[in-house]
Amino acid sequence: MLSAKNLVKTFEKNEKKGKKVLFNAVDDVSIDVNKGEIIGILGPNGAGKTTLLRMLGNLMKPTSGEVSLIEDGEVVSDERTIKKNIGYLSGNTKLYGRLSTRELLQIMGNIYDMSKEETDNRIEEICKILNLSEFIDNRIEKLSTGQTQRASISRCLIHSPEIYIFDEPTLGLDILSSSAIIEFIKNEKKKGKTVVYSTHYMEEAEAICDRIIFINKGKIICQGTVEELKKVTGDESVRDVFQTLIKKEGVDYEF
Repeated sequence: MLSAKNLVKTFEKNEKKGKKVLFNAVDDVSIDVNKGEIIGILGPNGAGKTTLLRMLGNLMKPTSGEVSLIEDGEVVSDERTIKKNIGYLSGNTKLYGRLSTRELLQIMGNIYDMSKEETDNRIEEICKILNLSEFIDNRIEKLSTGQTQRASISRCLIHSPEIYIFDEPTLGLDILSSSAIIEFIKNEKKKGKTVVYSTHYMEEAEAICDRIIFINKGKIICQGTVEELKKVTGDESVRDVFQTLIKKEGVDYEF
């Protein structure tokens, strides 16, 4: 289980006349993510989704609060061990264009101290999982947007993590590419893997998430299963639930 307790991340920003003020991008957020769950993090731009995901992935230290991994009832606090259990996909990941996907994965295997045999075997598995065979040896700079996104996701799989944290994995993709990624997420859940991801696509979240967490202005404003959320507002879709919740928060946000 991935557990976050009372996470706060404070940044500094400039206001009028150059005055600097502090604000909490994430403000006292606690989340427990269970093994085999798909958790959706939804919210408007600037709500704190990416900052929250970075702290969950141990890529950013919180100003206060803590993130821990619990295995067999034992708390794992070693940062390196936690990172080895997580595959993180950033929303703006830049890949080395002159490398092929295979070369990228070989480098990632070295980073995770995998032997050449382990890496080669895992690459073949990933090739089948994400259907990379048509382009795995092509330069990344020559790939389509959907192929590049699958290449990016592939590097998160090389070390067989138990937890995936994805920041908008289907953003800007066509139907076929986004469908392939959604099927991958669903299949990983069947294997007992955990997925935490942010998205702006309400229908996508409604279709695959076990639980959805809505955040705004750095705070959790509502969370639960799809049916629980619908019951809270009386709405018939996650999109309508979100609109209702955000308007109550004083924000009229349209997707």
